Amino acid sequence: MKLFKSHITFTKQQRYGIFLLVIVIVSIQLCYTFISLKSPIKENVALIKIIQLAKVELDSLYKQSLSAESGYKTYPFNPNYITDYKGYRLGMKTEEIDRLLAYRDQNKWINSAREFQQVTKVSDSLLETLSPYFKFPDWVTSKANQQNSFQSKSKNEVFDLNNASLDQLKSIYGIGDFYANKIIELRQKLNGFAAYQELSVINGLTPEVLENIKKSTIIESPRIINTININTATKADLVKVPYIDYEIAFKIIEYRTLNEKISSIDELLKINTFPTYKFEIIKLYLHIN
Repeated sequence: MKLFKSHITFTKQQRYGIFLLVIVIVSIQLCYTFISLKSPIKENVALIKIIQLAKVELDSLYKQSLSAESGYKTYPFNPNYITDYKGYRLGMKTEEIDRLLAYRDQNKWINSAREFQQVTKVSDSLLETLSPYFKFPDWVTSKANQQNSFQSKSKNEVFDLNNASLDQLKSIYGIGDFYANKIIELRQKLNGFAAYQELSVINGLTPEVLENIKKSTIIESPRIINTININTATKADLVKVPYIDYEIAFKIIEYRTLNEKISSIDELLKINTFPTYKFEIIKLYLHIN
């Protein structure tokens, strides 16, 4: 006796049809597998042919560009905006273009032909060819001209800082009405300059501008400073020195006592809370023995 009875029954013809259907499905699957194994080879061959054709076309275009190179006209341009293609057309090597692009990625700008060569490392011959076409913004060109004008000053144009007029001071590169007036005010307050270091108290005067002042002037008759001996000075003597207060004076004497003496003015920099930013001025008023 059967425990389970099938609810699905097929006739003899239906079973025969199912058997044929299975054979067809298996045959199709075998054909698909066979074709799929061979097709990558055909596709690879076709892809290789396409790549070869593309290479031939690129080579042809490259040769055409070389043959037309003599007809390529270069117009003035800002070298900061050279692209890969522009650099290639200008004759730059890939690594030279990469150096320029890396420099610009740092948000830095090239402002002269020499700086362009320093950044890109292009040859002298290529720089000589390209530099006549460089076009920088007007403010860059104006600044460069002013610097060149300043550097070409003759020694006859050097003047005494303690007697310089407002117009003479304004002729120094980097100094306008504001700083020229500040220099004159400080000179009057000090009764003349003893050294260029005293100009450092003027807020905003950069080291570059101070250097320009030194190149354009002399201190023909410096103010006489009565210096004091750092090893014998009392607290009352020390507080007379600009930028030394009673607290700093006490620490100087304490340091001197602990070390028996001060062998160099530079030792003051070792003292805690010493105004190091005013050291160049302070040491004008001190001497050793």
